[in-house]
Amino acid sequence: MNINNVKSEFPILQEKLKGKPLIYLDSANSAQKPKSVIDRISKFYKKEFSNIGRSVHKLAVTATNRFEETRDLVKKYLNAKSREEIIFTKNATEAINLVASSYGEKFIQRGDEILLTELEHHANYVPWHFLREKKGAIIKFAKCNDKGEVEIDEIKKLITSKTKIIAVTHLSNVTGAILPIKKIVDLAKSKKIPVVVDGCQGAPHLPLDVQELGCDFYAISCHKMYGPTGVGILYAKKKWTDILPPYQGGGGMIEEVKKESITFPKSPTKFEAGTLQTAEVVGFSESIKFIENIGIKNIMEHEKKITEYGIEKLKRNNSVKIIGEPKDRGSIISFTIKGIHPHDIATILDDDGVAIRAGHHCCQIFHEKIGVAATARASIGIYNDKDDIDMLCKAIDNCKKIFKI
Repeated sequence: MNINNVKSEFPILQEKLKGKPLIYLDSANSAQKPKSVIDRISKFYKKEFSNIGRSVHKLAVTATNRFEETRDLVKKYLNAKSREEIIFTKNATEAINLVASSYGEKFIQRGDEILLTELEHHANYVPWHFLREKKGAIIKFAKCNDKGEVEIDEIKKLITSKTKIIAVTHLSNVTGAILPIKKIVDLAKSKKIPVVVDGCQGAPHLPLDVQELGCDFYAISCHKMYGPTGVGILYAKKKWTDILPPYQGGGGMIEEVKKESITFPKSPTKFEAGTLQTAEVVGFSESIKFIENIGIKNIMEHEKKITEYGIEKLKRNNSVKIIGEPKDRGSIISFTIKGIHPHDIATILDDDGVAIRAGHHCCQIFHEKIGVAATARASIGIYNDKDDIDMLCKAIDNCKKIFKI
Protein backbone atom coordinates (compact mmCIF):
# COMPACT_ATOMS: atom_id res chain seq x y z
CA MET A 1 0.00 0.00 0.00
CA ASN A 2 1.33 3.45 -0.96
CA ILE A 3 1.36 5.70 2.08
CA ASN A 4 0.81 8.76 -0.12
CA ASN A 5 -2.62 7.41 -1.12
CA VAL A 6 -3.58 6.04 2.26
CA LYS A 7 -6.14 8.76 3.01
CA SER A 8 -8.53 7.11 0.54
CA GLU A 9 -8.63 4.04 2.82
CA PHE A 10 -10.45 6.05 5.51
CA PRO A 11 -14.14 6.63 4.64
CA ILE A 12 -14.64 9.42 7.18
CA LEU A 13 -11.90 11.51 5.55
CA GLN A 14 -14.03 11.69 2.43
CA GLU A 15 -16.69 13.49 4.47
CA LYS A 16 -17.04 17.22 5.03
CA LEU A 17 -17.09 19.05 8.34
CA LYS A 18 -19.44 22.02 8.36
CA GLY A 19 -19.39 21.97 4.58
CA LYS A 20 -15.61 21.89 4.36
CA PRO A 21 -13.15 19.03 3.74
CA LEU A 22 -12.28 17.32 7.01
CA ILE A 23 -8.71 17.90 8.19
CA TYR A 24 -8.30 15.45 11.06
CA LEU A 25 -5.42 16.33 13.37
CA ASP A 26 -6.58 14.58 16.53
CA SER A 27 -5.12 11.09 16.20
CA ALA A 28 -3.43 11.21 19.62
CA ASN A 29 -6.95 11.39 21.03
CA SER A 30 -8.32 8.65 18.79
CA ALA A 31 -7.32 7.61 15.29
CA GLN A 32 -9.75 7.18 12.43
CA LYS A 33 -10.54 3.70 11.10
CA PRO A 34 -9.66 2.27 7.69
CA LYS A 35 -12.36 0.56 5.64
CA SER A 36 -10.79 -2.86 6.24
CA VAL A 37 -11.39 -2.55 10.00
CA ILE A 38 -14.94 -1.29 9.57
CA ASP A 39 -15.75 -4.07 7.10
CA ARG A 40 -14.26 -6.76 9.34
CA ILE A 41 -16.41 -5.75 12.30
CA SER A 42 -19.49 -5.64 10.06
CA LYS A 43 -18.74 -9.10 8.64
CA PHE A 44 -18.29 -10.56 12.11
CA TYR A 45 -21.68 -9.26 13.25
CA LYS A 46 -23.37 -10.32 10.01
CA LYS A 47 -21.91 -13.82 9.65
CA GLU A 48 -19.81 -14.98 12.61
CA PHE A 49 -21.14 -13.51 15.84
CA SER A 50 -21.37 -15.57 18.99
CA ASN A 51 -20.08 -15.43 22.52
CA ILE A 52 -16.65 -17.01 22.88
CA GLY A 53 -15.09 -19.69 25.04
CA ARG A 54 -18.38 -21.17 26.18
CA SER A 55 -20.59 -22.97 23.67
CA VAL A 56 -19.50 -25.73 21.28
CA HIS A 57 -21.75 -24.92 18.32
CA LYS A 58 -20.13 -23.86 15.05
CA LEU A 59 -20.70 -20.11 15.47
CA ALA A 60 -19.18 -20.15 18.95
CA VAL A 61 -16.16 -22.14 17.82
CA THR A 62 -15.63 -19.83 14.83
CA ALA A 63 -15.93 -16.68 16.95
CA THR A 64 -13.51 -18.10 19.53
CA ASN A 65 -11.01 -18.99 16.83
CA ARG A 66 -11.20 -15.49 15.28
CA PHE A 67 -10.71 -13.92 18.72
CA GLU A 68 -7.69 -16.07 19.51
CA GLU A 69 -6.22 -15.48 16.05
CA THR A 70 -6.05 -11.79 16.97
CA ARG A 71 -4.18 -12.69 20.15
CA ASP A 72 -1.64 -14.56 18.04
CA LEU A 73 -1.28 -11.56 15.70
CA VAL A 74 -0.68 -9.25 18.67
CA LYS A 75 1.87 -11.67 20.13
CA LYS A 76 3.76 -11.66 16.85
CA TYR A 77 3.46 -7.90 16.36
CA LEU A 78 4.87 -7.18 19.83
CA ASN A 79 7.35 -10.07 19.64
CA ALA A 80 6.11 -11.46 22.94
CA LYS A 81 7.46 -14.85 23.98
CA SER A 82 4.09 -16.39 24.74
CA ARG A 83 0.43 -15.83 23.85
CA GLU A 84 -0.22 -16.10 27.60
CA GLU A 85 1.46 -12.70 27.89
CA ILE A 86 -1.26 -10.99 25.79
CA ILE A 87 -4.29 -9.94 27.84
CA PHE A 88 -7.29 -8.18 26.31
CA THR A 89 -8.80 -5.30 28.29
CA LYS A 90 -11.25 -2.56 27.36
CA ASN A 91 -8.48 0.04 27.02
CA ALA A 92 -5.01 0.96 28.24
CA THR A 93 -6.53 2.57 31.33
CA GLU A 94 -7.95 -0.77 32.40
CA ALA A 95 -4.64 -2.45 31.57
CA ILE A 96 -2.75 -0.10 33.91
CA ASN A 97 -5.45 -0.47 36.57
CA LEU A 98 -5.02 -4.24 36.29
CA VAL A 99 -1.31 -3.96 37.04
CA ALA A 100 -1.76 -1.41 39.82
CA SER A 101 -4.44 -3.53 41.45
CA SER A 102 -2.95 -7.02 41.04
CA TYR A 103 0.71 -6.11 41.52
CA GLY A 104 -0.08 -3.53 44.18
CA GLU A 105 -2.23 -5.89 46.22
CA LYS A 106 0.54 -8.47 46.32
CA PHE A 107 3.74 -6.44 46.49
CA ILE A 108 3.12 -2.84 47.67
CA GLN A 109 3.17 -2.04 51.39
CA ARG A 110 2.98 1.18 53.41
CA GLY A 111 5.97 3.39 52.71
CA ASP A 112 6.90 1.67 49.46
CA GLU A 113 7.63 3.99 46.54
CA ILE A 114 6.11 4.18 43.05
CA LEU A 115 8.10 6.15 40.49
CA LEU A 116 6.28 8.11 37.75
CA THR A 117 7.17 11.18 35.66
CA GLU A 118 5.70 14.66 35.29
CA LEU A 119 4.65 13.76 31.75
CA GLU A 120 2.20 11.03 32.71
CA HIS A 121 -1.35 10.88 31.39
CA HIS A 122 -3.93 10.56 34.15
CA ALA A 123 -4.38 6.92 33.11
CA ASN A 124 -0.86 6.29 34.39
CA TYR A 125 -1.24 8.29 37.57
CA VAL A 126 -4.75 7.88 38.99
CA PRO A 127 -4.52 4.06 39.38
CA TRP A 128 -1.30 4.51 41.36
CA HIS A 129 -2.96 7.24 43.41
CA PHE A 130 -5.70 4.76 44.35
CA LEU A 131 -2.95 2.39 45.48
CA ARG A 132 -1.31 5.19 47.44
CA GLU A 133 -4.61 5.88 49.22
CA LYS A 134 -5.28 2.21 49.91
CA LYS A 135 -1.83 1.02 50.90
CA GLY A 136 -0.08 4.16 52.13
CA ALA A 137 2.49 4.06 49.34
CA ILE A 138 4.51 7.08 48.20
CA ILE A 139 4.51 8.39 44.62
CA LYS A 140 7.58 10.19 43.28
CA PHE A 141 7.65 12.17 40.03
CA ALA A 142 10.75 12.37 37.85
CA LYS A 143 11.01 15.94 36.60
CA CYS A 144 10.91 16.88 32.95
CA ASN A 145 13.32 19.48 31.61
CA ASP A 146 12.61 22.71 29.74
CA LYS A 147 12.40 20.79 26.45
CA GLY A 148 9.62 18.58 27.75
CA GLU A 149 11.82 15.50 28.13
CA VAL A 150 12.55 13.18 31.02
CA GLU A 151 16.20 12.20 31.13
CA ILE A 152 17.47 8.92 32.53
CA ASP A 153 19.38 10.71 35.31
CA GLU A 154 16.09 12.11 36.64
CA ILE A 155 14.81 8.56 37.01
CA LYS A 156 18.07 7.30 38.48
CA LYS A 157 18.33 9.83 41.28
CA LEU A 158 14.83 9.03 42.60
CA ILE A 159 15.34 5.27 42.91
CA THR A 160 15.79 4.02 46.46
CA SER A 161 15.63 0.68 48.23
CA LYS A 162 11.90 1.33 48.69
CA THR A 163 11.15 1.73 44.96
CA LYS A 164 8.83 -1.14 44.08
CA ILE A 165 7.70 -0.24 40.55
CA ILE A 166 8.38 2.32 37.81
CA ALA A 167 5.55 3.42 35.50
CA VAL A 168 6.37 5.70 32.56
CA THR A 169 4.94 6.84 29.26
CA HIS A 170 6.64 5.73 26.05
CA LEU A 171 5.71 8.90 24.16
CA SER A 172 4.29 12.03 25.77
CA ASN A 173 0.83 13.00 24.59
CA VAL A 174 1.65 16.69 25.13
CA THR A 175 5.28 17.34 24.20
CA GLY A 176 5.73 14.36 21.90
CA ALA A 177 8.89 13.36 23.80
CA ILE A 178 9.95 9.74 23.33
CA LEU A 179 11.32 8.47 26.63
CA PRO A 180 14.47 6.29 26.78
CA ILE A 181 12.54 3.16 27.77
CA LYS A 182 15.37 0.71 27.14
CA LYS A 183 17.73 2.70 29.36
CA ILE A 184 15.06 2.99 32.06
CA VAL A 185 14.39 -0.76 31.92
CA ASP A 186 18.10 -1.60 32.07
CA LEU A 187 18.51 0.65 35.09
CA ALA A 188 15.45 -0.85 36.78
CA LYS A 189 16.62 -4.40 36.09
CA SER A 190 19.89 -3.72 37.88
CA LYS A 191 17.77 -2.82 40.93
CA LYS A 192 15.22 -5.65 40.37
CA ILE A 193 12.39 -3.15 39.86
CA PRO A 194 9.59 -3.94 37.36
CA VAL A 195 8.68 -1.36 34.72
CA VAL A 196 5.22 -0.53 33.37
CA VAL A 197 5.07 1.36 30.07
CA ASP A 198 2.05 3.40 29.02
CA GLY A 199 2.21 2.70 25.29
CA CYS A 200 -0.92 4.57 24.19
CA GLN A 201 1.06 6.98 22.03
CA GLY A 202 4.05 4.73 21.45
CA ALA A 203 2.20 1.78 19.94
CA PRO A 204 0.72 3.60 16.89
CA HIS A 205 3.93 5.41 15.96
CA LEU A 206 6.98 3.40 17.04
CA PRO A 207 8.37 -0.08 16.32
CA LEU A 208 7.58 -2.41 19.21
CA ASP A 209 9.61 -5.35 20.40
CA VAL A 210 8.79 -6.04 24.03
CA GLN A 211 11.62 -8.56 24.37
CA GLU A 212 14.11 -5.97 23.18
CA LEU A 213 12.63 -3.24 25.39
CA GLY A 214 12.65 -5.65 28.30
CA CYS A 215 9.73 -4.00 30.09
CA ASP A 216 7.57 -6.07 32.42
CA PHE A 217 4.25 -4.56 31.30
CA TYR A 218 3.17 -2.59 28.22
CA ALA A 219 -0.32 -1.07 27.91
CA ILE A 220 -2.00 -0.29 24.58
CA SER A 221 -5.27 1.36 23.54
CA CYS A 222 -6.28 -0.14 20.20
CA HIS A 223 -8.42 2.82 19.11
CA LYS A 224 -5.26 4.88 18.76
CA MET A 225 -3.84 2.20 16.44
CA TYR A 226 -6.58 2.70 13.81
CA GLY A 227 -8.59 0.03 15.58
CA PRO A 228 -11.97 -0.11 17.34
CA THR A 229 -12.81 1.58 20.63
CA GLY A 230 -13.40 -0.59 23.66
CA VAL A 231 -10.26 -2.71 23.22
CA GLY A 232 -6.97 -2.51 25.05
CA ILE A 233 -4.01 -4.82 25.42
CA LEU A 234 -1.82 -5.54 28.38
CA TYR A 235 1.45 -7.25 27.60
CA ALA A 236 2.71 -8.81 30.82
CA LYS A 237 5.77 -11.02 31.17
CA LYS A 238 4.86 -14.59 31.98
CA LYS A 239 6.78 -14.38 35.25
CA TRP A 240 4.12 -11.90 36.37
CA THR A 241 1.04 -13.52 34.84
CA ASP A 242 1.96 -16.71 36.71
CA ILE A 243 1.99 -15.08 40.14
CA LEU A 244 -0.36 -12.08 40.00
CA PRO A 245 -3.93 -12.58 41.25
CA PRO A 246 -6.96 -11.92 39.01
CA TYR A 247 -8.07 -8.31 38.65
CA GLN A 248 -11.81 -8.90 38.28
CA GLY A 249 -14.04 -11.86 39.12
CA GLY A 250 -16.90 -13.42 37.21
CA GLY A 251 -17.70 -15.81 34.42
CA GLY A 252 -15.05 -17.04 32.04
CA MET A 253 -12.08 -16.54 34.36
CA ILE A 254 -12.57 -19.52 36.67
CA GLU A 255 -11.33 -23.09 36.69
CA GLU A 256 -13.52 -24.58 39.39
CA VAL A 257 -16.12 -23.00 41.67
CA LYS A 258 -17.27 -24.58 44.94
CA LYS A 259 -19.06 -23.17 47.96
CA GLU A 260 -15.86 -23.31 49.93
CA SER A 261 -13.29 -22.29 47.32
CA ILE A 262 -12.58 -21.05 43.79
CA THR A 263 -9.60 -21.88 41.59
CA PHE A 264 -8.43 -19.96 38.55
CA PRO A 265 -6.85 -20.97 35.24
CA LYS A 266 -3.64 -19.62 33.77
CA SER A 267 -3.20 -16.33 31.94
CA PRO A 268 -4.73 -14.84 29.91
CA THR A 269 -8.03 -16.48 30.94
CA LYS A 270 -7.79 -15.54 34.62
CA PHE A 271 -7.49 -11.85 33.69
CA GLU A 272 -10.34 -11.77 31.14
CA ALA A 273 -13.55 -11.86 33.17
CA GLY A 274 -17.01 -11.76 31.63
CA THR A 275 -18.12 -11.44 28.03
CA LEU A 276 -15.36 -9.74 26.10
CA GLN A 277 -15.59 -7.20 23.27
CA THR A 278 -15.39 -9.91 20.65
CA ALA A 279 -16.23 -8.01 17.45
CA GLU A 280 -13.81 -5.25 18.34
CA VAL A 281 -10.96 -7.66 19.08
CA VAL A 282 -11.60 -9.43 15.76
CA GLY A 283 -11.69 -6.04 14.03
CA PHE A 284 -8.36 -5.10 15.59
CA SER A 285 -6.72 -7.93 13.66
CA GLU A 286 -7.25 -5.83 10.53
CA SER A 287 -5.65 -2.81 12.22
CA ILE A 288 -2.48 -4.81 12.77
CA LYS A 289 -2.52 -6.06 9.19
CA PHE A 290 -3.09 -2.51 7.97
CA ILE A 291 -0.07 -1.17 9.88
CA GLU A 292 2.11 -4.11 8.85
CA ASN A 293 1.10 -3.72 5.21
CA ILE A 294 2.42 -0.17 5.16
CA GLY A 295 5.30 -0.84 7.53
CA ILE A 296 5.87 0.89 10.85
CA LYS A 297 9.20 2.33 9.68
CA ASN A 298 7.46 3.89 6.66
CA ILE A 299 4.82 5.28 8.99
CA MET A 300 7.51 6.76 11.25
CA GLU A 301 9.33 8.40 8.36
CA HIS A 302 6.12 9.83 6.93
CA GLU A 303 4.89 11.21 10.25
CA LYS A 304 8.31 12.65 11.07
CA LYS A 305 8.36 14.51 7.75
CA ILE A 306 4.88 15.96 8.30
CA THR A 307 5.62 16.84 11.93
CA GLU A 308 8.83 18.65 11.06
CA TYR A 309 7.01 20.53 8.31
CA GLY A 310 4.31 21.52 10.79
CA ILE A 311 6.76 22.73 13.43
CA GLU A 312 8.69 24.73 10.84
CA LYS A 313 5.54 26.45 9.57
CA LEU A 314 4.12 27.17 13.03
CA LYS A 315 7.42 28.65 14.20
CA ARG A 316 7.14 31.28 11.47
CA ASN A 317 4.03 32.58 13.22
CA ASN A 318 5.21 34.91 15.97
CA SER A 319 1.99 34.50 17.95
CA VAL A 320 2.33 30.72 18.20
CA LYS A 321 4.35 29.10 20.97
CA ILE A 322 5.16 25.41 20.58
CA ILE A 323 5.18 23.46 23.84
CA GLY A 324 8.29 21.34 24.22
CA GLU A 325 11.28 20.80 21.98
CA PRO A 326 12.41 17.23 22.67
CA LYS A 327 15.30 15.89 20.62
CA ASP A 328 13.52 12.58 20.08
CA ARG A 329 9.86 13.27 19.41
CA GLY A 330 6.72 11.71 18.02
CA SER A 331 4.06 13.24 15.81
CA ILE A 332 2.48 15.58 18.37
CA ILE A 333 2.55 19.38 18.27
CA SER A 334 1.07 21.19 21.26
CA PHE A 335 0.92 24.96 21.11
CA THR A 336 -0.63 28.14 22.40
CA ILE A 337 -1.52 31.41 20.66
CA LYS A 338 -0.91 34.55 22.66
CA GLY A 339 -4.20 36.16 23.65
CA ILE A 340 -6.48 33.28 22.56
CA HIS A 341 -7.72 30.49 24.81
CA PRO A 342 -7.03 27.01 23.39
CA HIS A 343 -10.73 26.14 23.47
CA ASP A 344 -11.45 29.19 21.32
CA ILE A 345 -8.68 28.12 18.95
CA ALA A 346 -10.20 24.65 18.58
CA THR A 347 -13.71 26.05 18.09
CA ILE A 348 -12.68 28.45 15.34
CA LEU A 349 -10.50 25.84 13.63
CA ASP A 350 -13.50 23.54 13.66
CA ASP A 351 -15.41 26.11 11.59
CA ASP A 352 -12.69 25.69 8.97
CA GLY A 353 -12.99 21.91 9.02
CA VAL A 354 -9.80 21.43 11.06
CA ALA A 355 -10.20 19.04 14.00
CA ILE A 356 -7.67 19.42 16.84
CA ARG A 357 -7.88 18.95 20.60
CA ALA A 358 -7.75 21.65 23.25
CA GLY A 359 -7.42 21.28 27.01
CA HIS A 360 -4.98 19.73 29.46
CA HIS A 361 -5.05 16.43 27.51
CA CYS A 362 -5.50 14.44 30.76
CA CYS A 363 -2.06 15.69 31.78
CA GLN A 364 -2.68 18.38 34.39
CA ILE A 365 0.56 17.86 36.30
CA PHE A 366 2.63 18.82 33.26
CA HIS A 367 0.41 21.79 32.43
CA GLU A 368 0.69 23.04 36.01
CA LYS A 369 4.47 22.73 35.74
CA ILE A 370 4.63 24.94 32.63
CA GLY A 371 2.12 27.41 34.07
CA VAL A 372 -0.71 27.09 31.56
CA ALA A 373 -4.13 25.58 32.14
CA ALA A 374 -4.55 24.28 28.62
CA THR A 375 -2.90 23.93 25.22
CA ALA A 376 -4.04 23.29 21.68
CA ARG A 377 -2.76 20.07 20.12
CA ALA A 378 -2.38 18.96 16.53
CA SER A 379 -1.52 15.27 16.36
CA ILE A 380 -0.49 13.63 13.13
CA GLY A 381 -1.48 10.22 11.88
CA ILE A 382 -0.74 8.03 8.92
CA TYR A 383 -3.32 9.83 6.76
CA ASN A 384 -2.05 13.38 7.24
CA ASP A 385 -0.01 15.27 4.65
CA LYS A 386 1.53 18.69 4.11
CA ASP A 387 -1.74 20.02 2.72
CA ASP A 388 -3.35 19.31 6.09
CA ILE A 389 -0.63 21.35 7.81
CA ASP A 390 -1.17 24.19 5.34
CA MET A 391 -4.89 24.15 6.17
CA LEU A 392 -4.07 24.18 9.89
CA CYS A 393 -1.88 27.24 9.46
CA LYS A 394 -4.49 28.97 7.33
CA ALA A 395 -7.15 28.30 9.98
CA ILE A 396 -4.82 29.67 12.68
CA ASP A 397 -4.37 32.87 10.66
CA ASN A 398 -8.15 33.12 10.41
CA CYS A 399 -8.39 32.62 14.17
CA LYS A 400 -5.96 35.48 14.74
CA LYS A 401 -7.96 37.76 12.44
CA ILE A 402 -11.14 37.06 14.40
CA PHE A 403 -9.37 37.98 17.64
CA LYS A 404 -7.58 40.87 15.93
CA ILE A 405 -4.12 39.62 16.83
